[in-house]
Amino acid sequence: MAMTSTAAVPAPPTPGPVPGTGRHSGVVFSDDREWAGHLVPFVRAGFERGEQVQYFAATTDPDRVRGALASAGVDAARAEAEGRLVVTTAEHTYLSGSRFDPDAMMGLWHQAMDTALAEGHRGLRAIGEMAWGAQDVAGADRLLEYELRLHHEVFEPLPLTAWCFYDRRRVPARLLALLAGAHLDHGGQPVERPVLRLEPLPGRTGLKLSGSAGYDTRHAVRTAAAVVAGSPGGDVELDLSGLRHLDVAALVVLVEAARRRRDGRLRLLHAPAPLRRLLGLFPELGTPVEIAER
Repeated sequence: MAMTSTAAVPAPPTPGPVPGTGRHSGVVFSDDREWAGHLVPFVRAGFERGEQVQYFAATTDPDRVRGALASAGVDAARAEAEGRLVVTTAEHTYLSGSRFDPDAMMGLWHQAMDTALAEGHRGLRAIGEMAWGAQDVAGADRLLEYELRLHHEVFEPLPLTAWCFYDRRRVPARLLALLAGAHLDHGGQPVERPVLRLEPLPGRTGLKLSGSAGYDTRHAVRTAAAVVAGSPGGDVELDLSGLRHLDVAALVVLVEAARRRRDGRLRLLHAPAPLRRLLGLFPELGTPVEIAER
């Protein structure tokens, strides 16, 4: 967010397009009014539900968050004093270690939920500013992996609602497209469709790949491989129904990730005919892979 470090309060919020009912939403905005327009109703909804609300600031001064809420009639000071609102920074959450570590963040979410419930809250909701993912931060290249893993490892088992705030003024368009696309639920300003889109599969462990998987999208392919290798327990599924192209190098990366799994196989859903032929030509690739008919 292009905001100064002062505590000046933005103009009254402009309600933006609201993300849907999903509990892990990517929210894209272009100015301070849109930012406040998403912030205020999210916090109010949490208070109405008896949930603790946390805000992880990265480029916004925490006092600006408090000021925006106060200007909209939300008693942020009282909510903080009562423990219903926590405003902190990325340095104390995402970036608390020497580098960004998705595994550590998974544990942090579980700890935060345990603490919120122990303090008598009915659940937890949070907003995290994610613009640091476009900065020279150690481990920032794993942010896409983190967003994809959250669905199964955090949001399915926990009563948690979180919106990931993406400021298009601070995140390059191509990176923004990848990161916003990693959410099942979206809100705010639209983004372009990435060349290779990765998104979690609802209700199952795995990903849907759409577009082209090749040299130009090798970072996204490596991220998909990291999710395949690191997803806990059982089979992992890749839905390839939206895939137009998968080159041999990308296939090898995914197969090698499947081999690193401790248990379970990589199941390919809607595998196109060329891929089936490729696995037939190189049967050694198919050892940890199952072509699923449905």
